[in-house]
Amino acid sequence: MPVAVLASLAASVCFAVGGLLQQWAASARPDAETLSPRLLGHLIRDPLWRYGIGLAVLAYGFQSLALAFGPLSLVQPLIVAELVFAVPLSARLYRMRLGRREWFGTLAVAAGLALALLSARPHGGRPESAGTLSWLLVLGATGALVCCALAVARHLSGPWRASVTALAAGAVMGTQSVLLAAMVDRLRYGLGAVLGAWQTYAFVVASVGGLLLIQSAFQQGPLASSMSVLDAMEPAVAVTVGTAVFGEAIRTGWPVTAVTVVGLALVGTGIVTLNSSPTIAALRGRRAVDPG
Repeated sequence: MPVAVLASLAASVCFAVGGLLQQWAASARPDAETLSPRLLGHLIRDPLWRYGIGLAVLAYGFQSLALAFGPLSLVQPLIVAELVFAVPLSARLYRMRLGRREWFGTLAVAAGLALALLSARPHGGRPESAGTLSWLLVLGATGALVCCALAVARHLSGPWRASVTALAAGAVMGTQSVLLAAMVDRLRYGLGAVLGAWQTYAFVVASVGGLLLIQSAFQQGPLASSMSVLDAMEPAVAVTVGTAVFGEAIRTGWPVTAVTVVGLALVGTGIVTLNSSPTIAALRGRRAVDPG
């Protein structure tokens, strides 16, 4: 258990610093590159952005180590502690100080996510039980949600635009997690079964599309606005699909459901608090006029 806790916290720190470096690099790119492959083409030549991606890969390694020694119900709530590291580091990088409002929003999102995940505690499920129709419904719903979110984001600006784009990114990344689960399940039948499954190639497409959406969200607004929504949306989609399609079970009943609802309410309150904060809104603006 100590190894699981330490590895989870190490993963959250790597995710936080990696996200900060990626957002710092992406925020320097012009708005015309948003949602364009040109954005990734320019970012991949930025050493700072590559360091951020490297830290994200290292974070997944720590997360895998943590899952080898502890249950998902322990590891995932600790991973979302990345917000507690990322938002203060972002403010420090921009030479600004967080007030009570910003600290409340950050802690509300992190604590709410941890509370919801701990109380619901999804478990079980069989990826092979999902039929073709179920997969089509999942992919269709994800595509519709992404299109609607991006359409709404076009009419927004600042932190809210970054948050709505991050919502689309979180939906794609949550679906990517589900596709990964299906790939891992097929490993029982050998590598050939994995390479012969359409889920493998859908996973690659989702990974590239999700990366572009995440970097676009980072480009559009401050880190707190995008990372908070990403951290909330990705597990929400994964758990929803897992229960609806894979037959995963979540804890329900009193007082478990009430605790889950309170956790989700805290997440929503924290996101609104961060997005309506002038301090948070100023973080991206200062970067735009001071690229040095």
